[in-house]
Parts: sequence; C-alpha cells; structure tokens
Amino acid sequence: MRFEEELVALLPRLRRFARGLARHASDADDLCQAAIERALKSQDQWQAGTRLDSWMYRITRNLWIDERRATGRRGVHAPIDETVTQIAGDGAAEVEAGALRGDVGGAMARLPDEQREVVLLILVEGYAYREAADILDVPIGTVTSRLARGREALMHLLGEAA
Repeated sequence: MRFEEELVALLPRLRRFARGLARHASDADDLCQAAIERALKSQDQWQAGTRLDSWMYRITRNLWIDERRATGRRGVHAPIDETVTQIAGDGAAEVEAGALRGDVGGAMARLPDEQREVVLLILVEGYAYREAADILDVPIGTVTSRLARGREALMHLLGEAA
C-alpha cells in the first residue's frame, strides 16, 4: 500500500485522537489537517516498514503541544459552545447512547492533558503500554501511573454523572 493510501486509511483514528486532545471538533479538524500536511511534507523522514500510525500520532501530539504553547503566549481562545446538539430520531436507545457519549466525552475533557493522552492511546486506540510510551516519549512507568490515575478520575467523574 502506498504512503498516501495508508494515510487516508488512518484518518478516522487520527481524527478521533485529535478530537480527544483538542476537545473541540473544529480544533481537532485543524490539528488533524496540520498533521496530514506535516506528514506529506516530511514523507521522506518516515521509514517504510515502521508503523505509520505511531509516527502520525507523534506528529499530531507534537503539533498539539506546540499549539498549546502558542495559545499560552497569545491568550485563551473561547470556542463557540458546542454543547448544544440536535438529536435526530426518536429512539430511546439513540438518546441514551448520545447521553452516554456526552458523559464520557465530558469526563475525558476534564482529565489533565497527560492522563487524557494515555487514556486515548491505550483505552481508545488500543496501543500497548510500550507503544504508548514510545509515542509520548516517556518511560513505561509514567504511562502506567498516568493510566491508573486517568481511569480512577474517569470512574469518579462518571460516577458523578450518574
């Protein structure tokens, strides 16, 4: 499979990861687009035979960190309130599933950045601890402790929502 084809196949997962980092859909789309642009410009730096997804997650995370630093210098941007949603259809299961996604999404957004990154990579994306440690460039023990604290915080936050 060609580089571009692999990149396209990775887009849904990359966007989900970006959404978890950025917390807002529009910011996540911008982050995802910037990561794709960076990957296409730096394609020669990717080593064929290695995991493209890990490389892309690292690019995305680094761009996100850069943006957070720049935002800290510029001041906080107040995004348009995305909490207002319309629910199409009248199925009770649809409404309940949407509420659960909202509860989990809200709880994830309240986690500290370091915990949210690890929870996204391991629990959402299914990476092994070692792979997550490599992507985040931290020791595996740091991943383990952040994940434990993140799980505990999520259980607490979701318990509040019930």
